[in-house]
Amino acid sequence: MAWVRRVRTASGATAVQIAESVGGQRRIVRHVGSARDEADLGLLLEEAQRLLADDRQGVLDLGITPVAAKVMMSAPAGPPGLFASTVPASAAPTMVSRSQVLKTSSGLLYGALAGVYTSLGFDIVADESFRDLVIARVVEPTSLLDIDRVLAEMGRTAVSLSTRKRTLRRCHEGKYRDLIAAACFGRAVTAGDVSLVLYDVTTLYFEADKEDDLRKVGFSKERRVDPQIVVGLLVDRTGFPLEIGCYEGNKAETQTIVPIVKQFQHRHGLLDIVVVADAGMLSASNLKELDEAGLRFIVGSRVTKAPIDLASHFRWHGEVFTDAQLIDTITPKNSRLIENDALVKQEPVWDLEQHPGSWRAVWAYSTKRAVRDNRTLTLQENRAKAVVAGGKAARAPRFVKNTNGTKSLDEASLARARRLIGLKGYVTNIPTNVMGPGEVIGSYHELWRVEQSFRMSKTDLRARPMFARTRDAIEAHLSIVFTALAVSREVQDRTGLSLRRVLRTLKPLRSATVEINGVITTIPPALGPNESAILNALKTPNPRH
Repeated sequence: MAWVRRVRTASGATAVQIAESVGGQRRIVRHVGSARDEADLGLLLEEAQRLLADDRQGVLDLGITPVAAKVMMSAPAGPPGLFASTVPASAAPTMVSRSQVLKTSSGLLYGALAGVYTSLGFDIVADESFRDLVIARVVEPTSLLDIDRVLAEMGRTAVSLSTRKRTLRRCHEGKYRDLIAAACFGRAVTAGDVSLVLYDVTTLYFEADKEDDLRKVGFSKERRVDPQIVVGLLVDRTGFPLEIGCYEGNKAETQTIVPIVKQFQHRHGLLDIVVVADAGMLSASNLKELDEAGLRFIVGSRVTKAPIDLASHFRWHGEVFTDAQLIDTITPKNSRLIENDALVKQEPVWDLEQHPGSWRAVWAYSTKRAVRDNRTLTLQENRAKAVVAGGKAARAPRFVKNTNGTKSLDEASLARARRLIGLKGYVTNIPTNVMGPGEVIGSYHELWRVEQSFRMSKTDLRARPMFARTRDAIEAHLSIVFTALAVSREVQDRTGLSLRRVLRTLKPLRSATVEINGVITTIPPALGPNESAILNALKTPNPRH
């Protein structure tokens, strides 16, 4: 015989379980779920009752059996008395039919995300199937085949798999990404400004064996040998996505920034913006093209350029720096022309007319960075010494030189590296009177926001691995991820909470569709103060600063 039991868990919730007794031993047959309030408990008990419904056993009393309607007893037949009954003798007691839970869903979560989607202006893409694919990607990234399950949990009836595939084709052919990018730009302009944009690249790999024109084996920071593509992402200073680009897997990172920035500039008719990128984008041709396009840039400089840029400082001040010291100087556009005269003690102030062969360079010294750099160099030195002593390494480490087959410690390179610890450089074409050195560094430090957006696309939105084969399908997948990223960033901006926390809070709020006495009604979930605060925040755009 099976029965339903309620168990208080360590977290304070009430677990509903189905148990049975066999040979005097109690055994848990199934864990139905855990409830934190009476509404959820009632739904779980109804579900347990449905599971217990079996022709081989009677109906168990779960404590929620319907109560018979109250009726008045009629008086015995005879002449009317003082207390004559007004109820007909033929009236029989009636029973209220048992209520049934027809379905439950997280419709509240879907409605909240759909509201954010609409408020961002994404309904300019008049395609409900595309909207459902985006919201499903935000809630639970999964395969195209499994999306109907995710949508069903939110009370939505998904279109067929063939229709979903046609949606991907419409997404690419109808240039949905261009419409979404225009809406993102409008949102960024309304909530802040786009005078400064941040750029970075990442790679997305495929579960595929062969390369093609797009999916190619290239440089991977994770040292993967799978075919991959290079994805460039342009965001505003808050990390809100503005543009996304897709390139061949073996394409150098430095060759991606100019096309996507020019595309962004041409799409919105921008004349004066500042592009911030890390040192990986630093190449003479890149900086020249950005400058010729009328764009301002701030890129990270490689520390190996410090001896040339800071030649005057090392000559007149030696290797002594103070914490938070800033040195505003110039850096040559190429090594063939050096305009910084080390014999002059004062650092030159960059001017395009006076220094046509140089860019402006800002160098900063940090004691905290010096400690970290010194620790890293010590570890690299010890690894190099171990290899020189006969130890094996997967690849030749830094500071090991090989002369006629004999390995030795490269002490000169190690000494140069220790001389430059704590220094970080930045290259720009923005004059000093327009942007001071502190603002240049502060703008560069905003790059963590684009890195955060990339992490979100890879973890929360699971943009990789990719299983699409054709370029059209890959581009459509990136368009969905790009749109989902914009919705996710907006959710975080409005609530001040991480996307995962918002989903964990709202997803358990399930509305129930029940049938009582033949009447079907929907009972909304009970909202606590935290849930109400999140829902109210999602309804109100929060201008980003």
